[in-house]
Amino acid sequence: MGILRDRMEADLKIGNYSPSTQSQYLYYAAQFAAYHQRSPAEMGRDEVRQWLLHLIEQREYRSATVKVARAAVVFLYRRTLGRELELESLPVPRRGRRVPEVLSGIEVERLLGLIREPKYRAIVMAMYGGGLRVSEACSLRPEQIDSKRMVVRLRGKGDKERYTLLSERLLAYLREYWRAARPAGGWMFPGRSKTGHISRKTVGDVFGKVVREAGFKKRVTTHTLRHSYATHLQELGTPLSVIQALLGHSQLRATETYLHTSREVLSRTKSPLDVLGTPAAKILG
Repeated sequence: MGILRDRMEADLKIGNYSPSTQSQYLYYAAQFAAYHQRSPAEMGRDEVRQWLLHLIEQREYRSATVKVARAAVVFLYRRTLGRELELESLPVPRRGRRVPEVLSGIEVERLLGLIREPKYRAIVMAMYGGGLRVSEACSLRPEQIDSKRMVVRLRGKGDKERYTLLSERLLAYLREYWRAARPAGGWMFPGRSKTGHISRKTVGDVFGKVVREAGFKKRVTTHTLRHSYATHLQELGTPLSVIQALLGHSQLRATETYLHTSREVLSRTKSPLDVLGTPAAKILG
């Protein structure tokens, strides 16, 4: 896409979209142009519809993926090309309701036991111990960890700030990892990506190898840790409102109230990571 791609990238940065969203939108915009072998500036609604049908019928993409692809081209036309009404009537793919895969407490322990490198074990512990998204774990900075109040300050989707649990077990391991690795560059987990911290792909690749080694028959991804965190909190008796605040979900209007009170509630809430290996872990399976 050349110059058009550069313009779109600049528009995404101005709009303060997350690095992950920027990468996805640019990828799908490029895929759209490559499919038709033409510049998006020369195309319109019919070409977008044809491409989306190709993703559904030929590539067999899931509805959630098609939704992101659609959003990418909508952004391209509306913001970068200034064609506001071009795609307004295109339907948004409906997302089927799927029950997410969840690991048992024993399975989480097995995964942690198979991760030999301290950096990756710390990242996985952070994702499960605080319900972090993989992007949040990768970009973690030391100053986000508040050991006095035992919380982790995060900035997630939509640039929204939230607090989540700081597991005692995670804190102890992070201190041990920090003393041994002395990570540089201001990141808890530095890497070779453009940003300077470890990339989602690197973590995903390592995690995938560990999952295969564990021999799980169900589909397990890094996001499964977040689902497991939420499910295990619920099984431990944590109120749904608190879980929603910890995860940073904003579907319900009352979420803002939960976020305001979450710090006080956090001091009385245990991370499921701290429950593993104790009698209470029987609840988690």
